[in-house]
Amino acid sequence: MQPPADDLPAATSPAAPIAPGAETAGVAQPAQTAKFHLFWWVTLGVVALDQITKAIVRSILAPFESRTVIPGLVDLTHVLNSGVAFGLLNELDLPFKNVVTTLLAALALGGIAYYARHVRSEERLARLGLSLILGGAIGNLLDRLLAGRVIDFVDVYWQGWHFWAFNVADASITIGAVLVFVELLVVNRHHASHSV
Repeated sequence: MQPPADDLPAATSPAAPIAPGAETAGVAQPAQTAKFHLFWWVTLGVVALDQITKAIVRSILAPFESRTVIPGLVDLTHVLNSGVAFGLLNELDLPFKNVVTTLLAALALGGIAYYARHVRSEERLARLGLSLILGGAIGNLLDRLLAGRVIDFVDVYWQGWHFWAFNVADASITIGAVLVFVELLVVNRHHASHSV
């Protein structure tokens, strides 16, 4: 005589390994991988514009030659910068200076990459800022690797005062840093105060 269906033992099967957190979610969650939420077209555009403008300056101006753009305010001046951004450390005479400045630029790229992995997709200003910074850093690093020095050419001045000569890459890095700080100090703080 066969036992009633209610008394039959339940069918058993080998237990499958359970992913951490699957007990609460009901299903195994895929591993989260950090993504670079950058505007890559901005980065590539900055690198291209930076290198094109430097090539134009090399073709029309000899080193340290100037050409007036806006009288009393802006000149194009072919400056060879062996320091870092905006000519900093340019006058400093160090052994292996090119190696040191190239390593500094490479470390900066590493820092940008590390930070970019932690930027959320909705942080648009920070994403744009990091894209600009990355493009500028790559543009100047290319100069150091290929020529050992960076070409600066925008000379802004007023009467006897001169700002540091800079290039498209330097301007991109500066604008990008401002955007990142605005995202961190203004936008995120605004969102945090409204969520309390």
